[in-house]
Amino acid sequence: MATSRVVPMKVTQMKVAQVPSAGGDFQLVDRTIPEPTAGHVRIKVQACGVCHSDVLTKEGLWPGIQYPRIPGHEVAGIIDKVGEGVSAWKQGQRIGVGWHGGQDNTCRECRRGDFRNCRNLKIAGISYDGGYQQYMVAPVEALVSIPGTLSDVDAARCSARELPPTTRCATVAHFPAIWSPCRESEDWVTLAFNSRISSVIKSWRSAGDLRTLRSPRNSARASTSTP
Repeated sequence: MATSRVVPMKVTQMKVAQVPSAGGDFQLVDRTIPEPTAGHVRIKVQACGVCHSDVLTKEGLWPGIQYPRIPGHEVAGIIDKVGEGVSAWKQGQRIGVGWHGGQDNTCRECRRGDFRNCRNLKIAGISYDGGYQQYMVAPVEALVSIPGTLSDVDAARCSARELPPTTRCATVAHFPAIWSPCRESEDWVTLAFNSRISSVIKSWRSAGDLRTLRSPRNSARASTSTP
């Protein structure tokens, strides 16, 4: 008797947390997994920090943002696919994306090696969709290798000195939370006690059935709450 072989279906959809418009509430929606273009890689997000600077996207405080937009510029993940012309990075590498989301390499500042002040600087979650999604695409200029000594969460929080200062969001703002979108069996958001992003978290939690685990600093005790 002949046996049939079951071919796994290719996953084409992913979950994202997007801001539909300036000042709008977060929406938890399905999107098609993006393909990397030339000079870009696709990242399977393992963890993404929630930064106070995400308010710039949430409230439309940065000029020129195109909506809907997915915030997140404290990303730790694995290269899932490389685009055309990418040779320095390989599929399966652990990488991070910080506030510096890419540069043009042609302006006066870039020619001087001052990439942080590029006249056409890109910022993940502002210039293009960031890490509040299961898969994201980023230019190779935005990537930094994650040391094996760092966990995904620690790398996303940018709290370790091993990561270059130009890639750490801590050089711009501090961050109080971590979102781990690839934990399909859980929907927990871990919060450190910091009220500065309370409006972001409140809106984000209202977008879906997300529970939170609040972890106050300098305290061994934690409480839980549901939206």
